[in-house]
Amino acid sequence: MYRTYFIFLPVFLLLFSTSLIAQVKVDTLPANASIEQCIAYAQKHNPLIAQSAIDEQITSQTIRSKLADWYPQLNFNYNLQHNFQVQTSIIGGNPVALGVYNTSLGQFALSQNVFNRDVLLALRSRDDVQLQSQQTTLNKKIDLTANVSKAFYDVLATTQQISVSELNIRRLERSLQDAYNQFKAGVADKVDYKRTTITLNNVKATKKANEEILLAKKEYLKYLMGYPDSADINIAYDSLQIEREIVFDTLQLPDYKARIEYRLLETQKKLLEANYRYEKQSYLPSVAINGAYNLSFLNNDFAKLYNRNYPNSFAALTLTVPIYQGGKRKAKINIANLQVTRVDKDIQSLQNLVNSQYANALANYKSNYANYIALKENVALAQEIYNVIQLQYRSGIKTYLEVITSETDLRTSQINYFNALYQLLASKIDAQKALGQVPAN
Repeated sequence: MYRTYFIFLPVFLLLFSTSLIAQVKVDTLPANASIEQCIAYAQKHNPLIAQSAIDEQITSQTIRSKLADWYPQLNFNYNLQHNFQVQTSIIGGNPVALGVYNTSLGQFALSQNVFNRDVLLALRSRDDVQLQSQQTTLNKKIDLTANVSKAFYDVLATTQQISVSELNIRRLERSLQDAYNQFKAGVADKVDYKRTTITLNNVKATKKANEEILLAKKEYLKYLMGYPDSADINIAYDSLQIEREIVFDTLQLPDYKARIEYRLLETQKKLLEANYRYEKQSYLPSVAINGAYNLSFLNNDFAKLYNRNYPNSFAALTLTVPIYQGGKRKAKINIANLQVTRVDKDIQSLQNLVNSQYANALANYKSNYANYIALKENVALAQEIYNVIQLQYRSGIKTYLEVITSETDLRTSQINYFNALYQLLASKIDAQKALGQVPAN
């Protein structure tokens, strides 16, 4: 028996560890995470999304509790009472004690709603209430997807700026060495390598600043994703994929009905219409069937209280008709009707807002796209100018100041390019969100 146990124990541990590793893989990101992986992780671990999912469950259970009133209600009541003084009444001029010193009552009560407008409202609106809860979660997921995408591209832009600084530092270090060698050889004065030193220090300072900024931007991305604070996160990107992602069809027209906000307002209107019908039904009676079986134990001697039972039972139909409530019902009906009218105005306002948001987002996208194209061309031109001036300087045609100037132009154009790329991608997300095209997962 023990031999069999020790044979299967390693197998069990292997299977358990494999299962544990599989679970860990689900909840962790790869060494270099793509934007799709970051969004998927955020949808699963963001606390606001988790809270919204819990709210959906709460809504489901609330609906279930409301609908439970349609089912028969069975209760049991128990009472034990000792009278220190028994009630006395005058009968035929003589005082007579009514009742006994000890009583114990038990009651099985059964009731069934036949018509009740509260329960009817819960039955009619349950699907819309559940839908509203789901749409609220969907709305939060759309916002989260847009925010995580922007944060991802922001981290990407800063990471690229650091990479540019690293390339510039290596290039400047070579230039500094060349300038210093020429100074030592007496070909050039010390101004050249002093200028290079200043430029190199500036680039190093910029790189250090961007590294600190990158840490803050990563923390914000991790916050959106619900990623552990103690863990580092690195992103992966495909330059060709990024180039494809910047493309956006600017000929699209906005449709406010595609927005999740419209669907939420539409569901809200259905619920308000159901509430309006509910208030109009306040003039209708409520009907219920109820009955009870009562156990009655009476005895002056407490020890013999439960020796004999005097039961009674009944069944009844209860009809409650509201007659006059001081105008409260009429006021509530008017309020419910005004709430339906008000949500119509909210829908109209949303339509105007969507048109305005899309016009603004589209203008930003077109502007950023033109800026991106220009800066992309500037990078190529600045690189070409730098290479030419570098060769001319080494041939003694150009001064070193022109080399420094061209290098600064190249560095500035590269940094501006990545900033423009981020702004373009962010403006595309805003335009997609205005059109209701941002996926929830």
